[in-house]
Amino acid sequence: MEQDWAQLKHYQQENREIVKESNWPDVVFIGNSITEGWADMHPDFFTENNYLGRGIGGQTTPQMLVRFMPDVLDLNPKAVVILAGTNDLAANTGFSSVKMITDNIRAMAVLAEKNDIRVILSSVLPVYDYPWRPGLEPVPRIAELNSWLKNYAAENGHIYLDYFSHMNREDAGMKKEYSEDGVHPNEKGYEVMEPLVKAAIEKALAE
Repeated sequence: MEQDWAQLKHYQQENREIVKESNWPDVVFIGNSITEGWADMHPDFFTENNYLGRGIGGQTTPQMLVRFMPDVLDLNPKAVVILAGTNDLAANTGFSSVKMITDNIRAMAVLAEKNDIRVILSSVLPVYDYPWRPGLEPVPRIAELNSWLKNYAAENGHIYLDYFSHMNREDAGMKKEYSEDGVHPNEKGYEVMEPLVKAAIEKALAE
C-alpha cells in the first residue's frame, strides 16, 4: 500500500487546477474534520466569500504542517485560518505535549507570515471527553493551548479567534445544542462560528 501519512494527495488535483488558472482564494481554512465538515455542510459560506476549505478528518498538527505548502502557501491566499490541535490532544497520531502542538502551529504561522499571508489562530473548541478515546480529561490542556494561542497571536500581530467562550458550558465541554458528540459542531455550532470567523478575517485583511 502506498503511504501518504499527511494525505498530500487529498486536495492535490483541486490545488493543481487553482494554480493552473491562478484562481486564488482570499482565505484558506486549514484543519481537521471540523473544517472539513464545515465546508461540506455549508459550502455556500465558502464559495460566496471566496474561502477555501482544506480540512482533513482526523488530522493532527504535524500532518497539517507537512501539507501547509501545497494546501495553503501554493494557493496564494491573503489570509489563513488555522484550526488545529484537538486531535493531537486526543492522541490521534500518538502522544502530543502542548509544546509539540504549539511548535507545529508556530511553524505554520511563521511560514504564512514569511509569505505575506495574514494569520488567524483559532481557539480549540470545547471538549469534555473524546468519545473515541475516553478518559483523557482534555479540559486543562485545551485551556493551556488556548492561552498560548491567544498570547502568541497578541505578541506576533496575528488575530486570535475565540470560538471557545461562545460555545462552552460550565464544565468546559461543548454546549449540547452545538454538537451531537461533544467534539464536532452541528448546524447550530457552525452558525455560531461563521460570524466570528468572518469578523476575524475582515479584521486581518484590514490591517
